[in-house]
Amino acid sequence: MGGKATNAMPIISKLFCSSSQVVLVVRRRPRVINGGGFVVTDSSQTVVFKVDGCGVLGTKGELIVRDGDGGALLLIRRKGGVVQALSIHGQWKGYSFDYEGLQKLVFSLKEPKSCLARNNITIRTSIEHNRGHKNWDFEINGYFPDRDCSIVDSKGNIVAQVGVKKEVDEFMGSKDLYHVVIKPGIDQAFVFGVIAVLDYIYGESTRC
Repeated sequence: MGGKATNAMPIISKLFCSSSQVVLVVRRRPRVINGGGFVVTDSSQTVVFKVDGCGVLGTKGELIVRDGDGGALLLIRRKGGVVQALSIHGQWKGYSFDYEGLQKLVFSLKEPKSCLARNNITIRTSIEHNRGHKNWDFEINGYFPDRDCSIVDSKGNIVAQVGVKKEVDEFMGSKDLYHVVIKPGIDQAFVFGVIAVLDYIYGESTRC
C-alpha cells in the first residue's frame, strides 16, 4: 500500500495511509457463487481488501471490510429507518476493531432520501479537527451507480475518486470492474467502507 504518509489522516489506521497516490481496482463477486460483495486489488493484483455483505454474512444491513488476509477491519451497520419503494431513510455507522476485538465508532453516513436522486451524501468521522462552519467531514459528489463519483473533504478537496476506464466499460458493458484513485495520506480502509455502503444503498453486490 506504499510507504507511510507523513501527513496521514488515519480514520481506521495509519497502516492504510500511503505517502503517494494509489489506484486500486474493485471487482464485484457474483452473488450466486461467492455470496456477493467485492474484492480490491493493487497494481500487482494483490488482494488488499475484501468486503462481505448480506450474501456472505446472512444479515441485512450489515457489512464487513477485511484486509487482504481476511482479518476484520471495519463493521458497518445500518441503524433504524424505514425502507419504502424508492425512498430510503436511515443512517450507517462504521466501527473499527481494537487489539482486544472491541468496537469503536469511526464514522457515520446518512443515506440519501431517494436512491434515484443524485443528492450529495455527507459523512461524519470521529476524528477531532476543525470542520469550520460545516457539520460534516466528507461529502460524496456524483452518482455511484454510474461509477462516476468522488469523496470530497470539507475544504472541497477530492480525496478519492471512483471511475471506470472507457475501454473496460465498452468491453464488459457492465460496472462490475472499476477503479478508485486515493490521494496521499487518506485512509484507504475508510474509503472502501464508504464504497461498501454506497454499493449496498444502490442495491448492488453487497445486498441480498
